[in-house]
Amino acid sequence: MRETDSVAVYFVYPMIHALREQPARLRALLEQVGIDPVLMDQPAARVPATAFAALWLAQIRDLNDEFFQLDSHGMPPGAFALICRALIQEPTLEKAMRQCLANFSLFLHDFRGTLTVRGKRAVIGLQTQAHSIEQARYGEETFMVLMISLLCWLGGRRIPIDRADFRHQRLSLSDDSLLWGANLTLGAERTEIEFDSRLLQLPVVQDLALLKAFLRSAPQWLVIRFRNQQGLASQLYQRLRSSHYGEWPTLDAFALEQHLSPSTVRRKLTREGCSFQEIKDEVRRAVAFEQLRQTRTSITGIAEQIGFQEPSAFHRAFKKWTGESPGQYRLRLQGRAGVGVKPG
Repeated sequence: MRETDSVAVYFVYPMIHALREQPARLRALLEQVGIDPVLMDQPAARVPATAFAALWLAQIRDLNDEFFQLDSHGMPPGAFALICRALIQEPTLEKAMRQCLANFSLFLHDFRGTLTVRGKRAVIGLQTQAHSIEQARYGEETFMVLMISLLCWLGGRRIPIDRADFRHQRLSLSDDSLLWGANLTLGAERTEIEFDSRLLQLPVVQDLALLKAFLRSAPQWLVIRFRNQQGLASQLYQRLRSSHYGEWPTLDAFALEQHLSPSTVRRKLTREGCSFQEIKDEVRRAVAFEQLRQTRTSITGIAEQIGFQEPSAFHRAFKKWTGESPGQYRLRLQGRAGVGVKPG
């Protein structure tokens, strides 16, 4: 974790929700970990990742709950480590995730996750019976952060999310594209995330020694490691997003721009859990989703923008990504947008 790493204030809200009626105690806690209390009214403002991690640990200790009292039962300290210890014994990500969801349900009573595999698509869904809208909103996103971050850690790589739907509304954040991918819908009918089911067949690469290191740095790892705005993967992502497909650099050209050798770029991207080609594919998906949602550009025009020589090839690829055609996707989602919310 770099000193420049930061997290949107919005992601602090789940941790401090239990103190919403204790302003003096909340102020003292924030000042203790190095967060300016004034920022709590600015959900898009940034706080240092180190302060975020310190707050995470302090709240678990003070609340005696690893789920920050967002659930009626909660998770006692040590539950997360116990769950992780079981997961590293599983051979594949699919078996580990099914075990993970089952184990979380032993502790949490209001949030129940499921894993469904539909051909080439995998969906983690979430059923919620929280006592308040705020608890549901913060609890659902916290739960999904834990699930996708654990998948990334267990597989030792980024797991690109092709679709993320949340029932709650909130403002859009700069973290969203890295955390949830470009195909994020707020105010959806249900809460679920979708990704390539082939990733579930990847082996679990972590062991007990790596687990101990992971647990020592878990708070920042869960939000930062594979969603790092200052990482090389993010720099490549932004470089591609800011230029037309025809002007995208090759790996060698990008390495030259970064004053690095191509082998160093490959190694750094691998360390961040991805490859040059995977980031290119992720950007192509992001541009397609954005254009279909927000513009009237023809599907043929969008296909050309992201490097498909034939519209039919784009149709096939898009259906592989989402399970529906570009036209069906546009009809269903165009015009929908998230609405900002204040902390509860």
